[in-house]
Order: sequence, then structure tokens, then C-alpha cells
Amino acid sequence: MSLFDHSIKEIEAKLHNKEITVSDLVDESYKRIHEVEDEVHAFLTLDEENARRKAKELDATEDTEAKLFGIPAGIKDNIVTKGLRTTCASQFLRNFDDPLYDATVVEKLYAEKIVNIGKLNMDEFAMGSSNENSSFTPTRNPWNTNHVPGGSSGGSAAAVAAGEVLFSLGSDTGGSIRQPAAFCGVVGLKPTYGLVSRFGLVAFASSLDQIGPLTRSVEDNARVLEVIAGHDKMDSTSANVEIPSYTEALTGDVKGLKIAVPKEYLAEGVNPEVKEAILEALKVYESLGATWEEVSLPHSKYAVATYYLLSSSEASANLARFDGVRYGVRSENAENMIDMFKKSRSEGFGEEVKRRIMLGTFALSSGYYDAYYKKAQKVRKLIKNDFDKIFEDYDVVIGPTTPTPAFKVGEKMADPLTMYANDILTIPVNLAGVPGISIPCGFSPEGLPIGLQIIGKHFDESTVYRAAHAYEQATDHHTKRPQIGGAN
Repeated sequence: MSLFDHSIKEIEAKLHNKEITVSDLVDESYKRIHEVEDEVHAFLTLDEENARRKAKELDATEDTEAKLFGIPAGIKDNIVTKGLRTTCASQFLRNFDDPLYDATVVEKLYAEKIVNIGKLNMDEFAMGSSNENSSFTPTRNPWNTNHVPGGSSGGSAAAVAAGEVLFSLGSDTGGSIRQPAAFCGVVGLKPTYGLVSRFGLVAFASSLDQIGPLTRSVEDNARVLEVIAGHDKMDSTSANVEIPSYTEALTGDVKGLKIAVPKEYLAEGVNPEVKEAILEALKVYESLGATWEEVSLPHSKYAVATYYLLSSSEASANLARFDGVRYGVRSENAENMIDMFKKSRSEGFGEEVKRRIMLGTFALSSGYYDAYYKKAQKVRKLIKNDFDKIFEDYDVVIGPTTPTPAFKVGEKMADPLTMYANDILTIPVNLAGVPGISIPCGFSPEGLPIGLQIIGKHFDESTVYRAAHAYEQATDHHTKRPQIGGAN
């Protein structure tokens, strides 16, 4: 049995019927990891001993009613896991081997009896769009290992695409779930800001970060969100809202759905094959009874500049705690305290992290705060207002997730500004705090996946899932699998 061949719901039925055991699932997961990991590099830390022990415990119980009973999963390495190394793919935390607590999302997953296979690779401290900023090793795209998987949740997307786990958790600050989901041909959701607890997520930009699921199907994604969503008293930004049954929204019916298509999302810079795939997807929605109209998000052209000022400013504050004193790697070459601070941070952080800390510190400094940070906050409000205005008349916004399919490894590393522009279509969603999902909608002539992005109103993930599921059921893009490691 291949993990590729079954949804979470199907595996749940097999477990209930005693056709398979949890140990079988864990065996299959590690077997697949050993087959492809030398090429993919999705994992930074495997937890095989504990996973097999947990599987045996679950096999011995008669209570199999948990929502994700026995399902093998991977956790992005900036989400804290008790007793399991959490590095944020940074040399600064390479010795953070024994965290003292689990993140709230991890506690919720454990309560529903998942099996944690290990911690997944990422761009260092979630800063990057290609996974090439991991200080350990870059992750590769399972569809073509000469190409990047996207970032920063590249390991989370690649592990699901390659069949190593059935679902994973990532984090999304400016597109870090949706962009790698698009590049790797899987489903990735960035929830409404505040829907999922950030307690235990190592902060990059606190007003933008959100944890979300990556899966092979929309239904699997909705099942995972039902588990991890909800109010958390440990997170002051957590929203106290009722969590519906997202899977009940998956009716396949989108008759009367009103779709907005921003003209800016199909403008210059979007590859012709990507634009064509989106227009074909809109034809599918028309055939299902939905309607669409072109609209404008006039302030979206300022989103990239706004995002990098705000996120870097918050990062410069959040990463100030990494000083070599309390935890993390301390430089052995320091002669005094100031030297220790300086050398620990210089040696521990990679180039991209240093670049963003410097940009953020500059934007927050005396004489520049009003000119940059404060102005960026005002533009953020205008971007949110654009979405609010559109959602007065439309149910969802649809466009491409990324302007191009996955680019080659090393192709953009020398040009940070070009790399930053790759997130131009995902960043506005984080600035506005609304939910967005990426689902497969086609392939480039080279066989690389293309992602369709569906954006919804605040806390209206149900409509986002309904629209995504209807398209998925009317097409077969989500059934395609990469051939890495041989036939799957």
C-alpha cells in the first residue's frame, strides 16, 4: 500500500476495519523517506523511535475515534516540539535539542492521535521563497529535483508531494504555505489571521505569521484545519470564534458563487502558461454555475514593498532574543560580552536573515520610522480596504498563486529583489489577514505544477474550501504524482 493511493478518510476507514495498522502506516512512511530523501531533503530531523513506539500504542487501543487517528505527519521546524530538536533551519539553533513544551497546534494534533514522523526543512527562520536559505541543505522539488520546492515551507510541501507523509504543517508569513504548495502540486491553506494559535511558532513577523496545513486533497486539508483551529488563551492574537465543520462545506455545489478576478493578478509578469491555466480554471467554474468578473486591487502593486518593510521590522525585534546568552549557539571566539553578542549573531545567522534584520532595524530607527514603517502600516490598511470593498459584492477572489512555475535551484539566489517579487500574488493576503488556499490547476510544458489561489473573507474558510473542492472534483490535476524514487 502506498500513501499516495489513499486520502485520510480512506485510511481512517481501513484502520477502523482492521485492514491495516498504524504500524503499517509508519512503516510505509519511513520506507518512502528512505527511498527518496537523498534526492528531496524534506526532513531535518526524523523521530523514528518515538513514532514506532506511538504506533504500537495506538495499535493496542480500541479507541480509534480520534479525527486523525494514526495518520503520519510532518511538522515544519519552526513549530516547537517537546523533546524533539527544533532548529528553524538555522545554525543558531542547531543545538536546540530538547524544547520544554509543544506548540498548541502540536498538542491538538497529538490529542487526535497523529504520529509525528519528524521535523521538516525550511528557509532559515522562515525567510525565503525557495528553501535555498536553509543553513543545513536545500530541499528539492519532487517533480524535478533541479527546481526549488518554494519556501519557506518547502520541506512541508515536498514531503507531502513525495508521499513521505499524508499531511504536514507549515507557516505562512507572505505566502510560505501557498507558494510551495503551488510549486509542488499540493493543497496549502493560509488561514485567517488569528484562527490558528501561534503559541509555539518561532516568530518571524508576529502580525503576519499563520500556521496552516498542506495536504494532497482539499478534504484532507479541511479535516486537519478542524483539528488545529480554535481559540487559545496562550496566544493574545487568537480569535475566539466558533469553528464550523469545514468538511460539511465540501458539497461540490458552487452554483451562484460570485468570483472576483483582479486584473493585477493576470498582468505583466505572469507567465503565459500560468495565465492560461487560470483562465481555464475559470471556465470550469462557469460550467459549475459560478460567475466571475474582473475587478481591481489598486494598492496591490505596493504590497511587496509594504510587506518587506513591515515583516523585516517585526523580524528585527523578534530575533533580538537570539543573542547567545539564554539559548542557541554562543560564539567561542568572543573576548567580552559585546563581542559575544556580535559574533554569536554574525556566526549564527545566515545572509538572508542578516539582510532582513538590517532592513528592519533601519526602518524602525529614529528619523526613518515615520518615513518607512509608519507609512507601510498606512498602505497595509489600504490593501485591506481593497479586499473589504471587493468582498461586499463577491464571495471569493481567484487568481494564480505564483506568477511562474518553480524556478531552477540557484537561478534567483544572487538577486534578492527578483526573489522577493515571486511572492507578489500571495503577500496581499497576509497583509489583509484574510484566508487563502492554493490548489493544483495544471502543469507547465516542462511538467511543473501550477497553483490556483482562492481568497476568502475573514473567517470564511468554509466558502474557500467549498470553491476549492468543487474545482478539484471537476478536474484531475490533484491526482497526478511525481515519479521521484521510481513508480509510486
